[in-house]
Amino acid sequence: MLPADLRTAEAEALDSLGAALAADAKGMWTVEFRFEGLRIMPVALRMIAALSSSQSGVRFLFPDAGATALAQRDAPEFATQFASLRDQMRLQQADGGSEGLLVLVAPSPADYEDVEQVCALHRGSVVLLNGKLEDAAVGIGTVARDRRKGFLSGWQSAYALIPTGEGALRRAYPAEWELYRRDPDGHRFVASFELKPDAEQQAEALDAGAAPGVGRSLQAVDRFIEGLRS
Repeated sequence: MLPADLRTAEAEALDSLGAALAADAKGMWTVEFRFEGLRIMPVALRMIAALSSSQSGVRFLFPDAGATALAQRDAPEFATQFASLRDQMRLQQADGGSEGLLVLVAPSPADYEDVEQVCALHRGSVVLLNGKLEDAAVGIGTVARDRRKGFLSGWQSAYALIPTGEGALRRAYPAEWELYRRDPDGHRFVASFELKPDAEQQAEALDAGAAPGVGRSLQAVDRFIEGLRS
């Protein structure tokens, strides 16, 4: 079932992430809220407050010093747990690596090499929160293939809530990926997948349709989207 609002989605994500970390204490996990206009900083600050009470050695890393300073200003009680990717790299180089739980907040393709280096020198779990490490400009060349076969292929999804052209995708570990169709009165469940479905698989499932009683009628689309953005 799709969450009713952003806070519910965050709670789901924390539960799913907890299960993922328990299953693989040294894994690389992703958490995604892919809604246009979503401000990720408030989400990150609420997440560190929740994770700090259940996980040891939590550290949130931001792409640059500016974002790090903003987080420290808005949540001074966690200031010592915030750092930039470059800060973490310097720490790891001095100490020979790092431990604990790292949460990387919204790194971009420009941060790919820094993220890869941080992960290589970390001995605990890493969570990618709304990260986007693949660069469309790289295309389908050798560099792109090597990245997909290597570092990028090592990430597993702990939680995902992704709007699509005709509905939404949801994944809450350890459950499978779920596809929902957007109808005039809300979203309805269509199909589940072991792996994240590509556009063709989604289209085939949507074309196949769902019997009238199969899906669960949820609240109206406008309220759902607005709730996720708030």
